[in-house]
Amino acid sequence: MATKYGKNITVSVFGGSHDPEIGVVATGLPKGFSFDPTELLAFMKRRAPGQNSLSTPRKEADIPEFLSGVKDGCVLDGSELRAVIRSQNQRSSDYTATSFVPRPSHADFAARMKYGEAVDLRGGGHFSGRLTAPLCVVGGICLQYLRTRGIRVAAHIASVGSVADDRFDPVAVGDADFDLLASRSAFPVLNEGAGKEMRALIEAVRADGDSVGGTVECAVIGLPAGLGEHMFDGIENRLSAIVFGISGVKGIEFGSGFDGSARRGSENNDGFCVKDGKIVTKTNNAGGILGGMSTGMPLVFRAAMKPTPSIFREQDSVDMITMQPVKLKIQGRHDPCIVLRAVPVLEAVTAIAICDLLSDE
Repeated sequence: MATKYGKNITVSVFGGSHDPEIGVVATGLPKGFSFDPTELLAFMKRRAPGQNSLSTPRKEADIPEFLSGVKDGCVLDGSELRAVIRSQNQRSSDYTATSFVPRPSHADFAARMKYGEAVDLRGGGHFSGRLTAPLCVVGGICLQYLRTRGIRVAAHIASVGSVADDRFDPVAVGDADFDLLASRSAFPVLNEGAGKEMRALIEAVRADGDSVGGTVECAVIGLPAGLGEHMFDGIENRLSAIVFGISGVKGIEFGSGFDGSARRGSENNDGFCVKDGKIVTKTNNAGGILGGMSTGMPLVFRAAMKPTPSIFREQDSVDMITMQPVKLKIQGRHDPCIVLRAVPVLEAVTAIAICDLLSDE
């Protein structure tokens, strides 16, 4: 079972959460580009589980092993890139009791209806958030490549539950903001006070056997104007397609998003002006996109993450064999909030989408 994304750069992810290995196959990456393996490993570590008390205690090194597409350990040779990540800390026994009892708000029920009883749902199987690790292999390389073209991508925790971080300034977000977030990569927020409240909330829901959702805000700076297409092949379309490949994402908005829908046109329209010899907009409610194409302003969007469905409270389910109601108490090791580990994944998939768009040129 594998999934595939991309028009010019294609990315296919394979494997399951408790398989011996998971991996990725990618084509169309920039031939001859030399990436920094040490930087890639540091990026992968931001997503990896077991880093602190705010994530699952399952520990995986998430070190990619390149089987093809890379020569001398760091140069893209133009052939199909294939990389695997060996799993080291599965605990499949946690899932034997729920073999035929779907976990609420997981893919279990829908997957069984589609693929039958043989589908592997240990740890979520192919539907697990663990499958975002291979995405970060390709995305981490794309992030490095984009910097060589003057384009940077960064994200932060915009909210956890009802606790909100400061938002990016949609007109002026820039290197200083990105450098600040890099220095706070263990818990990337713009407002440290909000970050402390978020941490406390996550610890509280963990202690309560529960979970909490939130949002991630991502920005891209340095994009040229006119990138993308209108209608079905626009920036929003192609970004949304890969963002929704992240387990737990339930919504996405660009610029002023849903808030803008409550405004008048006179409040939400972005007036044009000239600054330093360039045409720019005075505001950026469009999020850097008009008609599916980039305006040259910062590209800004937010993704909403649902609460982790694996909680340690008793929940209602049904035995799919006996068709009888069951009280289910999930075992295993789970994140009380997936938002923190989703931040580098948002950066990775955004970088892949932007590289794919740049390849339209």
